[in-house]
Amino acid sequence: MSINSFGRMLRFTTWGESHGPALGVVIDGCPPGIILRAEDIQIALDKRKPGTSKFVTQRKEPDEVKILSGVFEDDRTDGPRTTGTSISLMIENMDQRSKDYSDIRDKYRPGHADYTYDAKYGFRDYRGGGRSSARETAARVAAGVVAEKILAHLFESAVWIRASMVQMGPYKIDRENFDWMNVDKNPFWCADATAAELWAEKLDEARKDGSSLGAVIEVVASGAPAGLGAPVYGKLDADLASAMMSINAVKGVEIGAGMDAAALTGEENADEIRMKDGAPHFLSNKAGGILGGISSGQDIVVRFAVKPTSSILTPRRTINAKGEETTVQTKGRHDPCVGIRAVPVGIAMVALTLADHALLHRAQCG
Repeated sequence: MSINSFGRMLRFTTWGESHGPALGVVIDGCPPGIILRAEDIQIALDKRKPGTSKFVTQRKEPDEVKILSGVFEDDRTDGPRTTGTSISLMIENMDQRSKDYSDIRDKYRPGHADYTYDAKYGFRDYRGGGRSSARETAARVAAGVVAEKILAHLFESAVWIRASMVQMGPYKIDRENFDWMNVDKNPFWCADATAAELWAEKLDEARKDGSSLGAVIEVVASGAPAGLGAPVYGKLDADLASAMMSINAVKGVEIGAGMDAAALTGEENADEIRMKDGAPHFLSNKAGGILGGISSGQDIVVRFAVKPTSSILTPRRTINAKGEETTVQTKGRHDPCVGIRAVPVGIAMVALTLADHALLHRAQCG
């Protein structure tokens, strides 16, 4: 069963657990001849790794990636290039504290996958959630860099994928303050510097109280051409929604106007079209860059909601594996807002989905 894999033409399979010796990803379908260096992947991994601020888990992981296969370099090339075969990437776990989880080996943490994991398999790795841990997303971020390189290889114009947290808990950004230049200047990857200051205060309060907050992340892909996707079962927006929902702790996804589209009139929701410089020009983007499951050439806009971290210090009522009622208090090192580190993961999943559809498009339409 390929339940650890995603994609069709560009297919990746992640492996490993939170407290195992390593985790990684195998990527199939990457075209040959693309320059791929470990240091290029490392830049993205450093944005996701733990311990970068007081607002994320203090687990200290270097998240150093190793390329095990799929590239080759000699004196005739200007760098290690993909060979067209499977690319295998590995990230070692260096700072596991499995003893932190000994108290919950037989208890089901509310909001976690503990109970459902046991219900499905009759056995679970309780150390950090095992395979259901958000630690798995490091492998996705590594694969996402490969996908971005594939997009650059396939299209003459650059496809630029960016993301910003646009809401933390009940606190939303002010769109008037939105500036992509702010994203790398605060620990929340937020395009609104004023909102980031408020979030620092509110999240610090939640962290000290032993609680957590949720978040909404917006991912925007600019420069993707019109024509990616298919009109029925291969809809680009359906695959993007599937990609976002596969990220740990994500509970909702919307494209473009999303849920707000239900409150609009037909006149308000329709993105009118004119001609500009000899090409179609849309006067708005309620559709989020996708019409009938196919990209329109506009910015592709995806938002996803991340629930509050379920691992909190506040005691919660639960049951154990014997069906006995008890309480649980999660110890260890956890993100007070797991949405922060989901920002680079969202970028990676959009890149992987777009690259998959780009290769599908090339295979069918040339």
